[in-house]
Amino acid sequence: MAIRDFLKRSGQGAAIAAALVAAAALSTAPTPAQARVSTGAAVGIGLGSFALGTAVGSAAANPYGYYGYPYGYAAPAPYYYPPAPAYYPRSCWDPYYRRYYAC
Repeated sequence: MAIRDFLKRSGQGAAIAAALVAAAALSTAPTPAQARVSTGAAVGIGLGSFALGTAVGSAAANPYGYYGYPYGYAAPAPYYYPPAPAYYPRSCWDPYYRRYYAC
């Protein structure tokens, strides 16, 4: 019984507190925000954000350090597979006439 009475009282107290907070929030009129920044401060903020973005962007270009080849060396040439051999005589399927023909 004691727990039930305690929960009733705490629930009533929470409801009263919520009502008071809601009444206080609704009674005060909100005022519009006024950001008053001079032209010089705006230019400084813009240049600072540009410098910070450049520094952060260039740091991620190569996180593992130098990856090039020393002087006088180069990357190995790429390997290309030779074209597949053509076996003659060949025949191709013609779907319009539904037959094979020499191509």
